[in-house]
Amino acid sequence: MGERPASGGPAGEPGADAHRRGPWPPSPAFVSALLLGAVVTAALSLTTLIVYHRNEQRLLNLRGRELSLVLAAQVPSLQTPLASAAALADATGGSPRRFRKFMAPLVGAGRSFSSASLWPVGRMPLAPVAVVGPRPALAAEAARAQHFLLHGARPGALNVLGELSRPHPGLGFAYVAGGYAIYAENQLPANRRSKIESNNAFSDLNYALYLGHSEHTSDLLLASVTTLPIGGRRAKDIVPFGAAAFTVVVSSRAPLGGVFFSDLPWIVALVGGIITLAAAFMTDRLFRRRRDAEALAAQLDLAVAEQRSISQTLQHALLPDTLPALEGLEVNARYIPAASGVDVGGDWYDVVDAGQRRVLLVIGDVSGHGLRAATTMALVRHAALAYASQDARPGAVLMRLSEFVTRRGGHDYFATVLCALIDLDARRITLASAGHMAPLLLTGQGGDFMDVATDLPIGVAGDPAYREETVSVPPGATLVAFTDGLVERRGEVIDVGLARLRDLAMQSPGALDDLVSRLARELATEDHSDDTAIVGIKWQT
Repeated sequence: MGERPASGGPAGEPGADAHRRGPWPPSPAFVSALLLGAVVTAALSLTTLIVYHRNEQRLLNLRGRELSLVLAAQVPSLQTPLASAAALADATGGSPRRFRKFMAPLVGAGRSFSSASLWPVGRMPLAPVAVVGPRPALAAEAARAQHFLLHGARPGALNVLGELSRPHPGLGFAYVAGGYAIYAENQLPANRRSKIESNNAFSDLNYALYLGHSEHTSDLLLASVTTLPIGGRRAKDIVPFGAAAFTVVVSSRAPLGGVFFSDLPWIVALVGGIITLAAAFMTDRLFRRRRDAEALAAQLDLAVAEQRSISQTLQHALLPDTLPALEGLEVNARYIPAASGVDVGGDWYDVVDAGQRRVLLVIGDVSGHGLRAATTMALVRHAALAYASQDARPGAVLMRLSEFVTRRGGHDYFATVLCALIDLDARRITLASAGHMAPLLLTGQGGDFMDVATDLPIGVAGDPAYREETVSVPPGATLVAFTDGLVERRGEVIDVGLARLRDLAMQSPGALDDLVSRLARELATEDHSDDTAIVGIKWQT
């Protein structure tokens, strides 16, 4: 038999036909899949990028607010010794020896002030009669000292004076009471640069701190960067500081949400591009495997649905952003998450307007931690709000809430809840407790925990009865409700924690915001393992 010519052209060259066919023509299915994949990938990448930027801005705002709170918390540490020195001077007739003895431990390197001086404000010419540390720069400017201490300083408050144009810039702090002014100074770096240590809680931020409400270079106190004003993504906050105010501007040194989320849009684009090409080729060459691809798409849809469900659960578990404002009543609240790093927990509070100049306070704690506890908390919280809108009596709210949890069946949690209905005009509080600790009532005569009957927690019994107690309160009283994370400590009986809370609250309660902030700061320790909610309510008259 003769040889058969090889497939191809007349010359019998292998692959000649393929060469004449030219490049592979994409099929309509391939083009459609490629275009669709490109659009979806671009949309997902853009969406991821937008979400990333929004989340970074939200985290930056939170970090800036945290820095502002830390700064504002320094006011008592500066004001208290100055106010005490002023009271001592007023009591001793401005004794220089007593003043120096009192202020000496507070002045010097690494201490509260670099210098301190005593000024009799009723004696002219105005000049310090006692100085601890270097003589203050203000003493060399009689007119400025007179204007600041006699006219510009607000009595009974921490007053701030910027000494920023001097070769050795600094800040002056003055407290005027009685016939004396206590003036202290602190030095600032000459170049206004401040480095945050790597182990500092704010080491991931660049910041600039200004005196007053502007960002003028002349008002700069400290900054961690050389290029000002700070540009790019940033957060700005005005921090009340005694009788003055500071402006804090921060930006992030690195992605606050993590490097992974900053790279996520590019990862989505890369992975999406690879998937798009693979899907296009598979569509063109393996169309018969379409059903498998549809199953994969269904799995992806399920993953997206699960992610959406988690986001909705967290959203419903959020605490109220605003509290009601009623004439004659001041309300303040704090939520402190557990130090273990869990962002969501089972503690919650609500303060709602119940009509007829009444306010309903609800504070509770769902057993457990983590996402499940937060989800359960959101369910119980919204159920309580719904029942309160129908009947705001504390006993009725707790009874219906217990029935709601019991009827659901199959639950493995319980919740302690305290309800308090406050009648502003009658000055009465009606309370009912489902296993929750009694609130603390502060009056002009002292403070003590209210006598309220403690009944079974929500979810423990089928048809419990919740007893109500009605108590009258004097003018100017303050009610402090809290969850157990504020007073419980490992290896310590609860009575010790309750006594600690009462003693701290009775130490010069002052403004409600200061009281709640101090309780949160000093009782929520760095190693606490439980979430904490605090609500303060104060009658203004």
